[in-house]
Amino acid sequence: MHGKSVAALGIGVVGCGNISMTYLRNAALFDGVELRACADISADMAARRAGEYGIRAMSVDALLADPEVDLVLNLTIPAAHFDVTLSALSAGKHVFTEKPLATSAADGRRLVAEAEKRGLLIGSAPDTFLGAAGRRARRLIDEGAIGRPVTGTAFMMGRGMEHWHPNPQFYYQPGGGPVFDMGPYYLTMLVNLLGPVAGVMAMATSGQEERLITADGPFRNTTFKVGTPTTVQSLLEFRSGATVTFGASWDVFRHSSHPIELHGTEGSLRLPDPDTFGGTVSLSERGAEWKDFHSEEELYGARNWPFAAPDRANYRMLGVADLARALTTGAAPRASGRLALHVLEIMEAILVSGESREAVAIVEGPTVQPPLLGEEEAGSLLA
Repeated sequence: MHGKSVAALGIGVVGCGNISMTYLRNAALFDGVELRACADISADMAARRAGEYGIRAMSVDALLADPEVDLVLNLTIPAAHFDVTLSALSAGKHVFTEKPLATSAADGRRLVAEAEKRGLLIGSAPDTFLGAAGRRARRLIDEGAIGRPVTGTAFMMGRGMEHWHPNPQFYYQPGGGPVFDMGPYYLTMLVNLLGPVAGVMAMATSGQEERLITADGPFRNTTFKVGTPTTVQSLLEFRSGATVTFGASWDVFRHSSHPIELHGTEGSLRLPDPDTFGGTVSLSERGAEWKDFHSEEELYGARNWPFAAPDRANYRMLGVADLARALTTGAAPRASGRLALHVLEIMEAILVSGESREAVAIVEGPTVQPPLLGEEEAGSLLA
């Protein structure tokens, strides 16, 4: 085990809420990245995280101006993603942002264009597709294990947030909803495996006009109005010709649909929840029994989260380490702004189609499908 490389990328975290703990803890796993500072709208929160991880707490403006910060890790709420990322790019910093890239495709396009104009790298969550299960599925597809992919299904279904989140109202307003909140995990995985989407058709509805908050907190037993569809069924047409059903719902109590299944001319592939880095990938060759590929022994597949009692694999920061490496090799980062923008365009098209009940085409941009992360390179990103 060697220490951090001399020219580590200095990271400044903006947004010190729940998700920041994962990134801050995982930073120590990776080579080429080093935590330097953090900032939050709440100075107390920033000070707490700074104390926990031995970094400096500062104001957002001071962090953006700090010469020791090379990359801003934007972990703010989605509504703030655009402003914080644009400010960071304007300050000459590389950026890696939580998903979604922005809350509209127009804003997303501005960010990607701004980064390219300034010669800066922009990356975005999710980087879960770089985990053990995502790499295994990508290798199998690339090797022709299921032949030419023809069709498939992806389902993100549950009961929403109000039974565990103390103030869940924002999830149910425009810019929220199951497609924007959870869609990035599923759609990023699909684009990673199948390439870009050419067009979508969708139908959208809501199971309830009002929701009751049952989670502990100041809003317990109060109701709020739902302002965005909570069930969206969509059909994605990929440029390759494959068609995949993608359903996203917060109106489902219980179900037995697999997160992702893909079917091709030679077989079928089943994937675990794309919101984790691990899980089991299963392959059926020409209808044979499922053959399981477990990921616990694989790189970025071991269960490590929640920290006290791990039940899943969570290596958030892997995409940042890949971006840091890209800066030294001149390659494009895999969890790139272009990939995140394409996913944002798909999500926006799904919602537009759900409202208009008409097909929506997605404009062809530059290559968005990232190259496969090989096992040797994946291992070389570790400290």
